[in-house]
Amino acid sequence: MLDFTLTPEQQAIKDQAHDFAINVMRPVARHYDDTGEWATPVYQKAWDLGYLQALVPKFCGGPGKTQVEEALVCEELAWGCGGLYTSIMANGLAITPILIAGSDDQKKKWLGKLVEAPVFAAFSLSEPNAGSDAGAMTCRAERKGDKYIINGTKCYCTNGGYADFYTLFASTDPTKGARGTSCIVVPRDTPGLKVGKALDKMGQRASNQVEVHYENAEVPVENVLGKEGMGFIIAMKTLDQTRAAVAAGGVGVARAAYEIALDYAKNRIQFGQPIFSNQGISFMLADMAKKIEASRLLTWQAAWMTDNNIKNSKQSAIAKTFATDTAMEVSTDAVQILGGNGYSRDYLVEKCMRDAKLLQIYEGTNQIQRLVIAKEIQQGN
Repeated sequence: MLDFTLTPEQQAIKDQAHDFAINVMRPVARHYDDTGEWATPVYQKAWDLGYLQALVPKFCGGPGKTQVEEALVCEELAWGCGGLYTSIMANGLAITPILIAGSDDQKKKWLGKLVEAPVFAAFSLSEPNAGSDAGAMTCRAERKGDKYIINGTKCYCTNGGYADFYTLFASTDPTKGARGTSCIVVPRDTPGLKVGKALDKMGQRASNQVEVHYENAEVPVENVLGKEGMGFIIAMKTLDQTRAAVAAGGVGVARAAYEIALDYAKNRIQFGQPIFSNQGISFMLADMAKKIEASRLLTWQAAWMTDNNIKNSKQSAIAKTFATDTAMEVSTDAVQILGGNGYSRDYLVEKCMRDAKLLQIYEGTNQIQRLVIAKEIQQGN
């Protein structure tokens, strides 16, 4: 029999994350959205609770949380603030290539840093002319003896301005296209690595995305993960695993907007009655509720499959697409229900709407997710 009841331990994890969201994130969410500042006090507390290093295995000194537990936390953090959530969640994205392909020594070396201090890492895949088309990347890592010489530019690098190290995907054999890509860990203090200015964004303004430039940056060959040429496979496996956390973020943002809209509809009096009494409004809220519930179940399924070593390319793409589309739809409808108040910054729903948009774009646009789903069903998966 299926059981969707959280264990006492999982419920405690969820409750703790909600307390963090409501007491630490919500009071400062608007400030960091306005300023775009790096929220050091928030991240210090997140590290204290194990959120920045949640996926670090126990043999490396970390909590060793499961993907289901990560999804429970991410929903609550995104409910607190979509931007702050992204900075915290992106640490899991950045270290997943190491979890997938790193040796035990590499895991202890790099992941151990996250346990010792509130350290950030950054996933470095996209380029100015190679976003969804990862096979078109031009960032080059040329092997010379026992070193790689790296040249090129990466963009939309979340946490890149504050990262201690980067999991970089670069071409080590341009003649092989995507199959000539490798994944290399690059320390922040590598000579020739230069961080560009932060992206000024519509939403999720509390998170940090930058361009990172490599100009004859040298790293030792021992920093390659797995084997040379495995980069594309590592990247795809990484995204299969981490999309559940993005889907969970969609659930959290949608839930935040829905709760505000529901409360408003129950208390806003027009023509002598709450606007919830109007079928047009109540049906909008009913649709919100059903999509949020469905999104959460899809998210849990995708995360559970990762935890049980079941291939989940299709399920993670479905979860990410459905949940983040839901976040956009629900937050947009929430603004509509609040009317002029929804468009005002006095209410949080306009921020939810701005934050939701990026969820449909990063870690593979939802159009790319549909390509993934189509390919999987064509193959009978």
